[in-house]
Amino acid sequence: MVVSTKGRYALRVMIDIAKYGTDSYVTLSGIAERQGLSEKYLESIIKMLVQNGLVKGLRGKNGGYKLAKDANEITAWDIISVTENDFYVVACMNPDGPKCDRVNTCVTLPMWKEFSEEMEAFFKKYTIADLAAKEA
Repeated sequence: MVVSTKGRYALRVMIDIAKYGTDSYVTLSGIAERQGLSEKYLESIIKMLVQNGLVKGLRGKNGGYKLAKDANEITAWDIISVTENDFYVVACMNPDGPKCDRVNTCVTLPMWKEFSEEMEAFFKKYTIADLAAKEA
C-alpha cells in the first residue's frame, strides 16, 4: 500500500491544470516543464485521467487539457483511486486477488476494512482546489 509515482504525479498534474487551466487549456509540454517531469511519462497519466472523466482534452492549436469538473469537486481520492491498481491494505481485500479461506472467520478483517475506509475518507477531505491553493 504505497502511493506510486504515477499516483503522485497525477496529483501534481491535476493541481497544475487547476492553477493554470482556468481560462484556457493547458498544454502537456507546459505541465511537464513546470513540474519537471517527462512529457512522455505524463502522456500515460493524462490518458488515464481523461479515460476516467477527471480531465478533458482538446486537440489543435489552442488545445490541451482542462479539468472535467470544478477543482472543488475533485478529491485526492478521485485521483488516487484511478491511478493505483493495488492500493489494498491487505491482499484479501483486493477483489481480483487471491481468495482467503478465512474470510468468514477472520477477526482482523473488520479492522482492515475500517482502516481502508478511514484512509479513503482522509484522501476525500482534500480537493484539488485545496491543494492548488497551498502550492507556492
